[in-house]
Amino acid sequence: MRSLLFIPADSERKFAKGRASEADALILDLEDSVAAARRPEARQLARGFLSGERTGQRLLVRINPLESEDALQDLAATMPSRPDAVMLPKATPAELRRLDHYLAALEAANGIRAGATRIVAIATETPAAVFSLGEYPGVTPRLEALTWGAEDLAALLGAVNRRPDGVYDDTFRLARALCVLAAQAAGVPALDTVYTDFRDVPGLEEECRAASRAGFAGKLAIHPGQVSAINTAFSPSAEELAWAHRVVEAFAANPGAGTIGIDGKMIDRPHLVLAERILKKGEGLCPQTLKHGTPLGPIGPRPHLLK
Repeated sequence: MRSLLFIPADSERKFAKGRASEADALILDLEDSVAAARRPEARQLARGFLSGERTGQRLLVRINPLESEDALQDLAATMPSRPDAVMLPKATPAELRRLDHYLAALEAANGIRAGATRIVAIATETPAAVFSLGEYPGVTPRLEALTWGAEDLAALLGAVNRRPDGVYDDTFRLARALCVLAAQAAGVPALDTVYTDFRDVPGLEEECRAASRAGFAGKLAIHPGQVSAINTAFSPSAEELAWAHRVVEAFAANPGAGTIGIDGKMIDRPHLVLAERILKKGEGLCPQTLKHGTPLGPIGPRPHLLK
């Protein structure tokens, strides 16, 4: 998943806009974007949307934190309509394990295949959550991705998460970097958090490029207008795929080689791992998407991919 678009679950109009977008996934939000008084209605609207025709988009539900009274009501209302995944806010490994048990019971009650419902965890929204990032490996096979959040963490700290120049301050840069490492340790993709100024397309594009350089596989969006920039930034271009194919084919033809010369550069085994990851990213992308991917330099992929 490159782009995951939040949609307030109490807005049928925004459901339609989300479905018309090119987002890889839609997140039906029952937490921050829905007032408490509207949550009962939002649950029913989300359930109805999930029960409708499925397209290629994955459908997630962001429930309320498990410590709240709303979380089980969110799950009870939406699980009968079989969301692809549940997004867990203010997550910790312990809360993830608890959600795993809830989902197992609800799958059994609703005739859903055991383990079919995946989990995307927002893993840095509290200080305690940041300190438990290393505990995700092996918690549950339901874990599909880790993402991080800067807004809730800033509120708890009484802090402003960005400097005047727009760059995240040190505490939030640390949380972001640890999210990438924790996801890799757990064997799942890392997803970058939202860019809140949805009118600032150049700023979004730059943040997407930085996230890609840092190892994120995709990014959360709060407006359909952000989706195109996100998809472009996290899609390999046709040139990158061609480079990756050449690397994989060269090593396949020389299985005992440690290094191989390609395009005037010495390519070694870490580059083979990178090439395989690029090819995996490219699986299922249409030619139009690849055509508009970020262009390469003359001798290989974007420079950060070789570092």
